[in-house]
Amino acid sequence: MSNKDLGNWGEDLAAKFLKKKGYKILARNYRNRFGEIDIIASKKGRIMFVEVKTRTGNYFGWPEEAVGEKKKEKLEYLADCYLEEKKFDGDFQFDVISIIKHRGKIDIDYFENI
Repeated sequence: MSNKDLGNWGEDLAAKFLKKKGYKILARNYRNRFGEIDIIASKKGRIMFVEVKTRTGNYFGWPEEAVGEKKKEKLEYLADCYLEEKKFDGDFQFDVISIIKHRGKIDIDYFENI
């Protein structure tokens, strides 16, 4: 499985995970010329901008550790673009879903309001 295939698989799994938790998926792979947000979801009037990180192990650190300050700043800018485009003036937050697929086992961690 290529890195792109693994990433797509992880995003599909993350979307299903969110749906099971009662979230509505508003957009997947929202992009503009500045970058991309993996999943935009909502629940109870709040919008969640979700970064999904999928790995086949933690050899190089945990997946969620790949979301550093630079990535957070980029997500904030992209979220501002989305909110302005949709004219949304409510509550929102930034989340990370970390997925590790290793030896037939799948671990999913959901970090809210990073």
